[in-house]
Order: sequence, then structure tokens, then C-alpha cells
Amino acid sequence: MSSSSTREGGADARAQTTPIVALIALFAVCSGVSLYASALTAATPSETTNALAEPTLDRVHDAVSTGGVVDPFALPRAAGVAPDGYRVAVEVTTDRGRFGSGSPPPRGGVDVDRASRPASVDVGTGDVVWGRLTVWVWR
Repeated sequence: MSSSSTREGGADARAQTTPIVALIALFAVCSGVSLYASALTAATPSETTNALAEPTLDRVHDAVSTGGVVDPFALPRAAGVAPDGYRVAVEVTTDRGRFGSGSPPPRGGVDVDRASRPASVDVGTGDVVWGRLTVWVWR
């Protein structure tokens, strides 16, 4: 047998690809997966999609405070500053107690946005203490 006949049917005749072609194919697959993941992330809603709590917190603070001091008995006014079509719950927490207004936010399955900030709170008889004003906003 001649050497050319062993090359045609032997081990040397198997198909091979160059490393450059394999790298290009790998790059194409990785790019496709990356584009799919980016599109999927942009299409699915995030944890909070309404992001209304921060501006609502500012409006609630203005509605329930005088001179920068929150009056817990003014918390029912917070319902008037709720965004159209949304419900609001407000809570003021101090070391002397909790004060709230509105129904409690729902748990599970409903997108509830929450924001809070420190505030000075009038607890009666001229005493002002530090507390936390918290707002929940949902549909």
C-alpha cells in the first residue's frame, strides 16, 4: 500500500477545526446569552416598580408637621397627599410609642413601596423627641 491510501481512510483524515473558528463560535454563543439575559432583566419588573414612597414621604412630612416637628395627631391628613389611585399608610415611631394612620400595607403579592426618615416628633406637653416617620405606598 502506498502512503496516500493510509492517509485517506486513516486517523489523519478526521475533520478538525482551527482554534480561531472555535473562539468565534464561542464568542457568538456568549454574546447571544448575554443579550438574552439583558433583555429579560429589562422586561421583568423589579422589586418596586412604582418608586413613589420618597416623594410621598416628603409630602406627608409637610402635611403632618409644623415648623419641622411632626404632630402624631395630624397623621390622618396624610391620606390627602396620596398619589392618585394609590393608598398610603403612615407610622411615626419614637421611644415613647407608635402612632399610625391608614390601613396596614398588604403582605405578599402586592408591590408596596416604603420609605422612612428620622423626624422630630411632638409627644405632648411641649416635649419633642427623635423618631422615625415611615410611609408605605401601594395600589
